Amino acid sequence: MATTKTSTLQFRPVQARRISDEIGEQIRQKLLTEQLKPGDKLPAERELALQLGVSRSTMREAIRSLEMAGLLTMQKGARGGAFIGHGDPAAIVSGLRILFHLRGITIEQLTEARIWIGEIVTRVACERATEEDLDLLEQNIEAAEEAYQRGDLAEKLAVQMEFHNILARATHNPVLSLVMESLVEIMRTFAEAIGPEQNDIAIVARRRFMPLLRKRNAKGAIAEMTNHLETLRDRYVKLVREQETATSRPAAASARRSRAASPAG
Repeated sequence: MATTKTSTLQFRPVQARRISDEIGEQIRQKLLTEQLKPGDKLPAERELALQLGVSRSTMREAIRSLEMAGLLTMQKGARGGAFIGHGDPAAIVSGLRILFHLRGITIEQLTEARIWIGEIVTRVACERATEEDLDLLEQNIEAAEEAYQRGDLAEKLAVQMEFHNILARATHNPVLSLVMESLVEIMRTFAEAIGPEQNDIAIVARRRFMPLLRKRNAKGAIAEMTNHLETLRDRYVKLVREQETATSRPAAASARRSRAASPAG
Protein backbone atom coordinates (compact mmCIF):
# COMPACT_ATOMS: atom_id res chain seq x y z
CA MET A 1 0.00 0.00 0.00
CA ALA A 2 1.42 3.40 -1.01
CA THR A 3 2.26 5.84 1.76
CA THR A 4 2.54 9.61 1.61
CA LYS A 5 5.70 11.28 2.87
CA THR A 6 4.36 14.13 4.98
CA SER A 7 7.62 15.04 6.73
CA THR A 8 8.94 17.06 3.77
CA LEU A 9 5.59 18.64 2.86
CA GLN A 10 5.52 22.23 4.08
CA PHE A 11 2.72 24.81 4.09
CA ARG A 12 2.88 28.53 4.80
CA PRO A 13 0.57 30.13 7.36
CA VAL A 14 -2.71 31.32 5.84
CA GLN A 15 -2.81 35.08 5.35
CA ALA A 16 -5.86 37.31 5.25
CA ARG A 17 -6.96 38.58 1.88
CA ARG A 18 -5.33 41.86 0.88
CA ILE A 19 -7.50 44.96 1.06
CA SER A 20 -6.53 45.81 -2.52
CA ASP A 21 -7.96 42.45 -3.68
CA GLU A 22 -11.25 43.23 -1.92
CA ILE A 23 -11.40 46.61 -3.68
CA GLY A 24 -10.85 44.90 -7.01
CA GLU A 25 -13.61 42.42 -6.24
CA GLN A 26 -16.08 45.24 -5.52
CA ILE A 27 -15.31 46.85 -8.87
CA ARG A 28 -15.71 43.50 -10.66
CA GLN A 29 -19.08 42.96 -9.00
CA LYS A 30 -20.28 46.37 -10.20
CA LEU A 31 -19.25 45.38 -13.71
CA LEU A 32 -21.19 42.12 -13.47
CA THR A 33 -24.31 44.00 -12.31
CA GLU A 34 -23.72 46.66 -15.00
CA GLN A 35 -23.44 49.48 -12.46
CA LEU A 36 -20.14 50.11 -14.23
CA LYS A 37 -19.55 49.72 -17.96
CA PRO A 38 -16.51 49.92 -20.27
CA GLY A 39 -15.41 53.52 -20.64
CA ASP A 40 -16.89 54.67 -17.31
CA LYS A 41 -14.64 56.84 -15.18
CA LEU A 42 -14.13 55.88 -11.55
CA PRO A 43 -14.32 58.52 -8.81
CA ALA A 44 -11.07 60.30 -7.97
CA GLU A 45 -8.53 58.34 -5.94
CA ARG A 46 -9.12 60.46 -2.81
CA GLU A 47 -12.90 60.01 -3.02
CA LEU A 48 -12.60 56.25 -3.60
CA ALA A 49 -10.27 55.91 -0.64
CA LEU A 50 -12.78 57.74 1.60
CA GLN A 51 -15.74 55.66 0.39
CA LEU A 52 -13.86 52.40 0.93
CA GLY A 53 -12.30 53.45 4.22
CA VAL A 54 -8.72 52.75 3.13
CA SER A 55 -5.53 54.75 2.79
CA ARG A 56 -4.63 56.37 -0.51
CA SER A 57 -1.54 54.15 -0.78
CA THR A 58 -3.78 51.05 -0.56
CA MET A 59 -6.10 52.60 -3.13
CA ARG A 60 -3.19 53.20 -5.49
CA GLU A 61 -2.04 49.60 -5.05
CA ALA A 62 -5.51 48.35 -5.98
CA ILE A 63 -5.67 50.58 -9.04
CA ARG A 64 -2.23 49.42 -10.24
CA SER A 65 -3.27 45.79 -9.79
CA LEU A 66 -6.48 46.29 -11.77
CA GLU A 67 -4.60 48.17 -14.48
CA MET A 68 -2.13 45.28 -14.85
CA ALA A 69 -5.08 42.87 -15.10
CA GLY A 70 -6.50 44.96 -17.95
CA LEU A 71 -9.62 45.94 -16.02
CA LEU A 72 -8.68 49.61 -15.75
CA THR A 73 -6.90 52.04 -18.05
CA MET A 74 -5.20 55.18 -16.79
CA GLN A 75 -5.39 58.49 -18.61
CA LYS A 76 -3.36 61.61 -17.81
CA GLY A 77 -4.38 65.24 -17.99
CA ALA A 78 -7.11 67.44 -16.55
CA ARG A 79 -9.79 64.96 -17.63
CA GLY A 80 -7.71 61.92 -16.84
CA GLY A 81 -8.14 59.30 -14.18
CA ALA A 82 -9.02 55.61 -13.90
CA PHE A 83 -11.42 54.29 -16.54
CA ILE A 84 -13.04 50.89 -16.96
CA GLY A 85 -11.22 49.19 -19.84
CA HIS A 86 -12.73 47.75 -23.01
CA GLY A 87 -11.04 44.40 -22.69
CA ASP A 88 -7.42 43.65 -23.40
CA PRO A 89 -6.32 40.09 -24.30
CA ALA A 90 -2.85 40.84 -22.95
CA ALA A 91 -3.56 39.05 -19.67
CA ILE A 92 -4.75 35.92 -21.49
CA VAL A 93 -1.83 36.07 -23.89
CA SER A 94 0.61 36.47 -21.01
CA GLY A 95 -0.82 33.43 -19.24
CA LEU A 96 -0.70 31.29 -22.37
CA ARG A 97 2.84 32.42 -23.13
CA ILE A 98 4.03 31.51 -19.63
CA LEU A 99 2.41 28.07 -19.91
CA PHE A 100 4.00 27.54 -23.31
CA HIS A 101 7.48 28.41 -22.05
CA LEU A 102 7.03 26.27 -18.95
CA ARG A 103 6.06 23.32 -21.18
CA GLY A 104 2.51 23.40 -19.85
CA ILE A 105 1.44 23.86 -23.47
CA THR A 106 3.15 21.99 -26.30
CA ILE A 107 3.37 23.20 -29.88
CA GLU A 108 1.14 20.26 -30.85
CA GLN A 109 -1.56 21.36 -28.42
CA LEU A 110 -1.29 24.99 -29.45
CA THR A 111 -1.58 24.31 -33.17
CA GLU A 112 -4.32 21.75 -32.59
CA ALA A 113 -6.39 24.34 -30.70
CA ARG A 114 -5.75 26.84 -33.47
CA ILE A 115 -7.18 24.41 -36.03
CA TRP A 116 -10.30 23.77 -33.95
CA ILE A 117 -10.92 27.46 -33.27
CA GLY A 118 -10.29 28.16 -36.96
CA GLU A 119 -13.02 25.71 -37.93
CA ILE A 120 -15.55 27.33 -35.59
CA VAL A 121 -14.64 30.86 -36.67
CA THR A 122 -14.91 29.95 -40.34
CA ARG A 123 -18.32 28.30 -39.89
CA VAL A 124 -19.76 31.30 -38.05
CA ALA A 125 -18.15 33.82 -40.42
CA CYS A 126 -19.84 32.05 -43.34
CA GLU A 127 -23.16 32.83 -41.69
CA ARG A 128 -22.53 36.34 -40.34
CA ALA A 129 -19.80 38.08 -42.35
CA THR A 130 -20.91 41.34 -43.94
CA GLU A 131 -19.72 42.69 -47.27
CA GLU A 132 -17.51 45.08 -45.35
CA ASP A 133 -15.94 42.14 -43.48
CA LEU A 134 -15.31 40.31 -46.74
CA ASP A 135 -13.75 43.40 -48.30
CA LEU A 136 -11.39 43.79 -45.32
CA LEU A 137 -10.28 40.19 -45.76
CA GLU A 138 -9.62 40.77 -49.47
CA GLN A 139 -7.64 43.92 -48.66
CA ASN A 140 -5.58 41.92 -46.18
CA ILE A 141 -4.67 39.38 -48.86
CA GLU A 142 -3.65 42.19 -51.22
CA ALA A 143 -1.47 43.72 -48.51
CA ALA A 144 0.21 40.36 -47.90
CA GLU A 145 0.81 39.97 -51.66
CA GLU A 146 2.38 43.44 -51.85
CA ALA A 147 4.69 42.69 -48.90
CA TYR A 148 5.70 39.39 -50.51
CA GLN A 149 6.50 41.07 -53.82
CA ARG A 150 8.67 43.63 -51.99
CA GLY A 151 10.50 40.81 -50.24
CA ASP A 152 9.34 42.10 -46.84
CA LEU A 153 8.69 38.71 -45.25
CA ALA A 154 8.30 40.11 -41.73
CA GLU A 155 5.52 42.41 -42.89
CA LYS A 156 3.93 39.56 -44.85
CA LEU A 157 3.87 37.45 -41.69
CA ALA A 158 2.29 40.24 -39.63
CA VAL A 159 -0.41 40.86 -42.24
CA GLN A 160 -1.18 37.17 -42.63
CA MET A 161 -1.55 36.78 -38.86
CA GLU A 162 -4.01 39.67 -38.83
CA PHE A 163 -6.15 37.83 -41.40
CA HIS A 164 -7.28 35.45 -38.64
CA ASN A 165 -8.27 38.35 -36.38
CA ILE A 166 -10.30 39.97 -39.17
CA LEU A 167 -12.02 36.65 -39.86
CA ALA A 168 -12.80 36.23 -36.15
CA ARG A 169 -14.28 39.73 -35.98
CA ALA A 170 -16.47 38.77 -38.92
CA THR A 171 -18.30 36.36 -36.59
CA HIS A 172 -19.49 39.42 -34.62
CA ASN A 173 -18.93 37.44 -31.44
CA PRO A 174 -16.52 39.22 -29.06
CA VAL A 175 -15.63 35.99 -27.24
CA LEU A 176 -14.47 34.28 -30.44
CA SER A 177 -12.58 37.44 -31.38
CA LEU A 178 -10.81 37.51 -28.01
CA VAL A 179 -9.89 33.82 -28.13
CA MET A 180 -8.55 34.14 -31.67
CA GLU A 181 -6.59 37.30 -30.87
CA SER A 182 -4.96 35.53 -27.93
CA LEU A 183 -4.01 32.50 -30.04
CA VAL A 184 -2.71 34.69 -32.84
CA GLU A 185 -0.45 36.63 -30.47
CA ILE A 186 1.08 33.41 -29.15
CA MET A 187 1.53 32.04 -32.66
CA ARG A 188 3.01 35.36 -33.81
CA THR A 189 5.72 35.17 -31.14
CA PHE A 190 6.49 31.60 -32.13
CA ALA A 191 6.43 32.27 -35.90
CA GLU A 192 8.75 35.27 -35.53
CA ALA A 193 11.18 33.13 -33.54
CA ILE A 194 11.47 30.42 -36.21
CA GLY A 195 11.24 32.85 -39.13
CA PRO A 196 8.53 33.62 -41.70
CA GLU A 197 7.82 31.41 -44.68
CA GLN A 198 9.68 32.45 -47.81
CA ASN A 199 6.85 31.51 -50.17
CA ASP A 200 3.30 32.56 -51.06
CA ILE A 201 1.56 29.34 -49.99
CA ALA A 202 -0.66 31.16 -47.48
CA ILE A 203 -1.62 33.81 -50.04
CA VAL A 204 -2.60 31.15 -52.58
CA ALA A 205 -4.62 29.32 -49.92
CA ARG A 206 -6.43 32.54 -48.98
CA ARG A 207 -7.35 33.21 -52.59
CA ARG A 208 -8.96 29.76 -52.72
CA PHE A 209 -10.65 30.38 -49.39
CA MET A 210 -12.33 33.71 -50.17
CA PRO A 211 -14.69 32.57 -53.00
CA LEU A 212 -15.93 29.79 -50.73
CA LEU A 213 -16.52 32.26 -47.90
CA ARG A 214 -18.35 34.67 -50.21
CA LYS A 215 -20.61 31.85 -51.40
CA ARG A 216 -21.29 30.94 -47.75
CA ASN A 217 -19.95 27.46 -48.50
CA ALA A 218 -19.10 26.53 -44.91
CA LYS A 219 -18.03 22.98 -45.71
CA GLY A 220 -15.64 24.04 -48.46
CA ALA A 221 -14.29 27.04 -46.55
CA ILE A 222 -13.63 24.97 -43.42
CA ALA A 223 -11.86 22.29 -45.46
CA GLU A 224 -9.63 24.91 -47.10
CA MET A 225 -8.83 26.64 -43.80
CA THR A 226 -8.18 23.35 -41.99
CA ASN A 227 -5.92 22.05 -44.74
CA HIS A 228 -3.81 25.21 -44.61
CA LEU A 229 -3.57 25.24 -40.80
CA GLU A 230 -2.64 21.55 -40.72
CA THR A 231 0.16 22.26 -43.20
CA LEU A 232 1.43 25.03 -40.92
CA ARG A 233 1.14 22.75 -37.89
CA ASP A 234 3.32 20.10 -39.53
CA ARG A 235 5.92 22.74 -40.41
CA TYR A 236 5.97 24.23 -36.92
CA VAL A 237 6.21 20.86 -35.17
CA LYS A 238 9.05 19.78 -37.48
CA LEU A 239 11.00 22.99 -36.86
CA VAL A 240 10.51 22.78 -33.09
CA ARG A 241 11.74 19.18 -33.02
CA GLU A 242 14.79 20.14 -35.10
CA GLN A 243 15.60 23.02 -32.74
CA GLU A 244 15.21 20.81 -29.68
CA THR A 245 17.51 18.20 -31.21
CA ALA A 246 20.11 20.82 -32.08
CA THR A 247 19.97 22.21 -28.55
CA SER A 248 20.18 18.84 -26.82
CA ARG A 249 23.24 17.60 -28.75
CA PRO A 250 25.78 20.07 -27.26
CA ALA A 251 24.36 19.46 -23.77
CA ALA A 252 24.67 15.70 -24.19
CA ALA A 253 28.22 16.02 -25.52
CA SER A 254 29.17 18.24 -22.58
CA ALA A 255 27.71 15.71 -20.14
CA ARG A 256 29.72 12.91 -21.76
CA ARG A 257 32.95 14.94 -21.54
CA SER A 258 32.23 15.72 -17.88
CA ARG A 259 31.71 12.02 -17.06
CA ALA A 260 34.87 11.08 -18.92
CA ALA A 261 36.89 13.66 -16.99
CA SER A 262 35.54 12.57 -13.60
CA PRO A 263 37.60 10.04 -11.59
CA ALA A 264 36.13 6.56 -11.28
CA GLY A 265 34.09 6.05 -8.15
